[in-house]
Amino acid sequence: MITIARDLGYEVREENIARGDVYCADEAFFTGTAAELTPIREIDDRVIGEPGPITKKVQETFFAAARGELEAYREWNEHV
Repeated sequence: MITIARDLGYEVREENIARGDVYCADEAFFTGTAAELTPIREIDDRVIGEPGPITKKVQETFFAAARGELEAYREWNEHV
């Protein structure tokens, strides 16, 4: 997701954050092998909201890459 987000022109920083920072987020999502890219709608009963434009764009690009539809990410796919 980091590569995709950067390729889409978003600034990406990896850092530890406090729980309070997450409560103030405009958008948030989980990412990982099983999660792929899953929007987070609430944390500790605090609503973050619906997936926003950044989450949607990164998710859309990720799924297109996973389906082999984007030349830039073709080397990520292994045809079996």
